[in-house]
This record gives sequence, C-alpha cells and structure tokens, in this order.
Amino acid sequence: MDAQPRRYERNPRYPAVGGTVVTGWDAAVATLPDRPTVLALDGPAALDWHEAARGIVRALRERSVQVAVLDVRERWSPAAVDRLCVPAADADAFFLPLAEFEMGDLFDGQPAVNRPAHGVLLVHGPGAALCSPDLVWWADLPKRYAESAVASGTLPLGVNLGRPRAPGELRSLFYTDWPVTDRHRDALAPRIGRWIDVQDPQAPASLDGTAVRATLAGLSRQPVRTRPYFNSTPWGGRWAAEHLGFEPDHGGNTALGYELIAPEAGVLVGEHAGAQVELPFQLLCVLHPEQFLGPEVHRRYGTSFPIRFDYLDTVGGGNLSLHCHPQEPYMRKTFGWSYTQHETYYVTASEPGSRVFLGLRQSADLDILRKEVEASAADGTPLHVKDHVQTFPAEPGQLFMIPGGTPHSSGTGNLVLEISATPYLYSLRFYDWLRRSTAGAPRPLSHQHAFANLDTVRRGPQVAEDLVQSPRTLREGTGWREEVIGALPEMFYAVHRLVLDGTGPAADDTEGRFHILNVAAGDGVVVETADGLRHDLAFAETLTVPAAVGGYLLHPVGGRPVQVVKSLVTPS
Repeated sequence: MDAQPRRYERNPRYPAVGGTVVTGWDAAVATLPDRPTVLALDGPAALDWHEAARGIVRALRERSVQVAVLDVRERWSPAAVDRLCVPAADADAFFLPLAEFEMGDLFDGQPAVNRPAHGVLLVHGPGAALCSPDLVWWADLPKRYAESAVASGTLPLGVNLGRPRAPGELRSLFYTDWPVTDRHRDALAPRIGRWIDVQDPQAPASLDGTAVRATLAGLSRQPVRTRPYFNSTPWGGRWAAEHLGFEPDHGGNTALGYELIAPEAGVLVGEHAGAQVELPFQLLCVLHPEQFLGPEVHRRYGTSFPIRFDYLDTVGGGNLSLHCHPQEPYMRKTFGWSYTQHETYYVTASEPGSRVFLGLRQSADLDILRKEVEASAADGTPLHVKDHVQTFPAEPGQLFMIPGGTPHSSGTGNLVLEISATPYLYSLRFYDWLRRSTAGAPRPLSHQHAFANLDTVRRGPQVAEDLVQSPRTLREGTGWREEVIGALPEMFYAVHRLVLDGTGPAADDTEGRFHILNVAAGDGVVVETADGLRHDLAFAETLTVPAAVGGYLLHPVGGRPVQVVKSLVTPS
C-alpha cells in the first residue's frame, strides 16, 4: 500500500451515479416536460422561498414558458399553525417536546390546486408536494445555515414553520421544524424528481432525483465520510483552526466540530472540480436501512443513525459548562426521544495540566450543591465545582464514559472526540462559569432539568472504576491489536481502538452492524473493502463503514504506527 500522508480534507466528495450536477435555475428548468405541469418546489422553512420562486419564474419566462405561482403557505390553516407550531406562553424556556405532527396537519385537508391549461404552475414552500403535483423538486439548505440564520437574524422571513413573517427561534427550529420537515422529506425521497442545493440562491446546484437515489444506493455499500464543519461558542478554542485549517466565521473559535452528527450531516456529491450538491446523510438510513445500518440496528432504531462523532475544542478556550444529559425515562417522557444521550469523551490532544470533570465526589452533599447552583443562577456567585465533582487528568488516548445523568465537563486545554448517542440537543446545565452571552446577559441554565436527571448513586471511587476504564485486548494479529476502551451495560454502544504498529494491515468485519472509524493518532489509514474499493482516512477524520461492507482491511499510511478509534452498536 503506497498511500502517503495528507492533510485533513474539509470537503470530501463522491461522484454522482447516473447523472451530473448542474448549476443554475435554467439548467434545472430545462429538464421540465413540454406539457402543462404542476411543479411542487418543497423543502424546509428556513430558506429564501421568494428568491427561489423568482429564479424559477425568470428561467421559465426566458424560455417563453407561461408560469403561475402559488406560495403553499397561503393554504396553511391559521388555527393549525397556532396549535402546532407556536410555543405556548408557559412552554419550557430551553426545550420543547419533539413535534409529532405531520406536514399535512398544517392544512385543512389536502391542499388542492387548479391545473394549468398551458405552461407551469409553480407551487412552492413547505408542504408543496401535498398538492398532487406532476413533479416534486426538493430545495434544500443544509441545517448549519438555518441555525446560523436563526441565531443571527439574517434570514428574516420564513425561518420557522408557521412563522412566515416573524423572526425565528432555536426552540422551534430544533424541536418542531426539523423533525416535521425531516419526516416529510424522508417520505418524499423515493419520488423527488430533482434535488436543488440552494446554498447559492442565484446559481443553485442540482441533481436529477434518479441520480440522487442511484448515488445513495452506491454509498450505502461503501465507506463514506460526511462534510465536517465547526461552530463557535463562548468556551471554544483554536486547535481545529491551527491544525485542521478551519477558519471560523466572524473571527470566532472552533468549539464544536461536526464530524458526524446524523440529523445535520451532509454528503457532498459531484466531480472534484465541478459543481456539487450536499445530500442529507440521513437519506442513506431512510432509503437503505438494512444495508447501511444493519438488520439488527434497523430493527432497534428504525432509520435513526444512533451514534455521533464530534469534537469539543477548548485548546486556548475555556471549560465547558458543568452539565448532564437526560436519563432514558426522562428523555422519553419529557422530550420524546426513544433513546437517550449517553456520551463518551476520547482525549485526542491536550495541554499540560488539563482536566476532565466527571462524576460526583463521595462527599458531595446534594442539598448544598442545589443551593449553590440556585444562588449562582440567581445572584452570579461562583460555584466551587471541585467541591462537588471529581476531576481526572486529560491524557491523550484516555476515554471517559458519561452515561445519562452523570455530571461532567471538558476542562480548558483539551481536544475531545465526543463519541455519543445521536440525540445532541439536551445539555442540562448546572453551571456555566458565570459566562455571558454576546449580548452581555448571563447564559441561561437549565438546572431544574439537570437536577431531575442527576445520577446520585455512582460517586467517589466507583466513578473511576466504572467510567475511566483501562484498555483490554479483544483480539490481535501480526502487527496490530483491537482493544475495548469503553463499554457499560447501560450504554447501547461500545468504543474500541485498533492499534497498528505500521508493519501490515489489520483485518476487521462489520458482521452486520455499521462501524464508525476515526484516526486518533498517526498519519492515517487506507480502508480496503473485500471488493477492492479503497478509501483513505487522515488524522482526525471520521468515516462510516456501512453494515453491507462486511470484511475490510486497515492499511497504515506510510508504514507508520497509527491508532484508529472505532464505535459500534453492541448486540442486544
């Protein structure tokens, strides 16, 4: 294997199968049939629908095609919108239960339109595909843009479902818009006629729907990497900017690295030097669940991809908030997820003296802790965290287990690879080091939720014994071994590590369950499947190996030692 080390790739992409990515509205409308057509342009609320409609109308009229336009949001029922989409005045300030309604519930019955005698009737907006159109196109804006637009107020119209003329809010985006829109998109996926990526609304990239499905079918059977990006937060550091080449927007930091968070992850499709579209990673699970996830995982989790990989960068930053995550009964009853947010921290890099906060001290007095947390939230008095919570050295290569309910925080000076259950929006904060928002206000704390979920049983020496585990060899071969570095009965996934000395490949097999790989030390590996397909993976990159791959080899790059962290769903 003659692969050489390379830098972290921020824009991995894969060729389209059975089609070509094209640019511009004219290239898209050129594919429309030469007959009277009802065209539905559907998609999420958080994009500029008026600009998208103008682009299509302009392109059609330049071709002398008669066109009429209907914004389907005009057909939404105001009563349904108020009931389903607008948070009640007494709703929780931090979280909403996951919305269970369908896009069609925003209408009084199925929306009907009058078919055109000539040209095109363009029906656009969330739910447009429900009007019995001749063709369905999906206009998509990756979720990172929606979140940024809501947070900054840069997309003033149509940010949230049911709020076409009001500013957006993150609660509605996360817990209403996204689950409802994702279910709608997933149901339409088998019949979408064209996928349109509107990151550039003036010159969108698009791909024929048949080619989209053919491309996803191929990717469901081969190793695939999603497009990574980093968000900035008040605690963020600079490691990813300095070592991976990320430059955050507006001079921010590289706090939270989205390596593979399935609900937001995208796969870039297109030729290397040409146009590209970003397809939701989730569609691989929707269209090919058994091939991608594996039969047992599909049976347990449906089409939800249950494990996520992300980075927490506090090198040159600050401590994360002290927080915990919901325990499973609370997650089901209060928030609506069928499984909970168990986590682990794998230390990829750290500065001397850096620490991880984890688990209650044996001497922790919960009444005192509650009083101090409440006083801190009310009066801004510091919380002496180490009086209540243990700390451990953040040594590179150490894994920390964080089941739901465990108080924890990554301290300053760490690059942590967070290997966790997919739910990712439920950090229940006790304390945030008296940090303030960009507007100068104290950052809000969801400490009532946090205390409702706090695990008060595992404390003192039991924390180190259960949650700071030593590696144990699972299997080995010439020049390599596989270690279990973290597993708990209450957690549905395990974390392993493949250690290669550089002399030869390590052999692995999905055995019917997807694997996720991350190069945690060394230059990288080349993943070779049984049918000879090769995918290189550099330091700090993450790769999904679908269940359908079966046996594969890991070749160390350049014949040098390398360590690869692996996670998989454990058998039920």
